[in-house]
Amino acid sequence: MQDIFTKKLKLTLVSLFLSAVTCSTYAEGIRPPVALYTAEKFAILSQSGITNVYASKISGDVGTSPITGAALLLTCGEVVGTIFTVDAAGPACLDNNASFLTGAVSDMGYAYVDAAGRTLPDTTELSAGEIGGLTINPGLHKWSSPVTVSNDITLDGGVEGEDAVWIFQIAGTLNLATSKKVILTGGALAKNVYWQVAGAATIGTYAHFQGTLLGKTMIAVNTGATVNGRLFAQTAVTLQMNTVTAPCLKDQSQEHCGT
Repeated sequence: MQDIFTKKLKLTLVSLFLSAVTCSTYAEGIRPPVALYTAEKFAILSQSGITNVYASKISGDVGTSPITGAALLLTCGEVVGTIFTVDAAGPACLDNNASFLTGAVSDMGYAYVDAAGRTLPDTTELSAGEIGGLTINPGLHKWSSPVTVSNDITLDGGVEGEDAVWIFQIAGTLNLATSKKVILTGGALAKNVYWQVAGAATIGTYAHFQGTLLGKTMIAVNTGATVNGRLFAQTAVTLQMNTVTAPCLKDQSQEHCGT
């Protein structure tokens, strides 16, 4: 009963936060980042498992919940961070911490709701969903259709620099094509880029993705692709010899983390 009350309270607070943001900071041209709370320390978080073709390299914590740790197929040597599971199944180095994972997965869900609930988009249906080759300014960008990135795209921080925030609301799928890149310029930081995707998300072979990917369904990372950011899936994450580097937390050395 207490857990249900806590979840309802968090959702109410998120709604109030979004309303306050719409009335004040949006009007001032400042979009706050999406709140990740306890999920922030994870590079990969999934509700129904993480498959993997060896060898991948993950810098940041990894977790699956509520599914058993047996569905987390990364090995200890592939993760620079902590592997969290809800039970004793999984890699030998795991941290069996069901209560912490439950909270982190809940916060992942709240982050998705936060990103999906932002209003007053700066663009809608930009380039009919084919955004390859574009330079995209900070702001809220919304699509009611799939989004395809068939060429490199650039996110330029401009005058906002390191404070620039991008939120991509995608009602369909997201597909970053083979060998294409998300490029950050003008002081832009991966930790301030959020991709809220209602459909499946695919990062193509040897592509380079940046930002926090908030997936309602599966996130597929194809062979040799790299990620500077986070992969949060409400179903599964599939890896194939990938490198995933979570953004640094406050006061954290950049030795094993990104921007």
